[in-house]
Amino acid sequence: MAKIMNLDGTQQLDLTRGSVEQAYDRWAPVYDLVFGGVFAKGRQAAIAATNKIGGRVLEVGVGTGISLPLYAPHLRIFGTDISDAMLDKARRRVSEGNLKNVEGLAVMDAEKLEFPDNSFDVVMAQYVVTAVPNPEKALDEFARVLRPGGELIILTRVSADTGMRRFIEQKLQPVVRPLGFRTAEFAWSRYAKWLSGANGIELAERRLIPPLGHFSLVRFRKVDVAKAA
Repeated sequence: MAKIMNLDGTQQLDLTRGSVEQAYDRWAPVYDLVFGGVFAKGRQAAIAATNKIGGRVLEVGVGTGISLPLYAPHLRIFGTDISDAMLDKARRRVSEGNLKNVEGLAVMDAEKLEFPDNSFDVVMAQYVVTAVPNPEKALDEFARVLRPGGELIILTRVSADTGMRRFIEQKLQPVVRPLGFRTAEFAWSRYAKWLSGANGIELAERRLIPPLGHFSLVRFRKVDVAKAA
């Protein structure tokens, strides 16, 4: 298995689009059962923040569509995911729930979104950033398709920078990687570094989300440069 060396000298397990797709194809039949309740509070908080903003919403990593019925009916939703097996369940959910505010669902790489610049008022990514091969590239794409004045809302695992928790997370990494997760690479310092280099993006909110306080709801706002000037 290929490995990438981090700047701090630690080894980072490599992920590919194919390995992530295969992992989530395997999760598709049981995803709602395993994660539906565990991530419910975070999901509800993220959707509540999105509903307040309104407009056109892109949910990256929409998965089985478990969030889709929670959006306010006046929002227009487009969902993407790397796994067609997950999207099959989302399509059924849209049909059975008669969710007319869902514009479409499509297989798409989070690092190569097939939308023009400034297409959405909100870009939502729940538990996606830690699962893609190149997280900063995905964040750049989310910011690109976001309209000025809009918000990028992510639910994400935030790992420890130091201490025993970091040690445990590093040891768990080889175990959880085949499941499509990474545990030790996403301390807040990594997000802060991306933010410092992201043109026109500012932090609007960061708050801890259950379970265990290891997850955060983070809202980034895209500055309307014309208005700011």
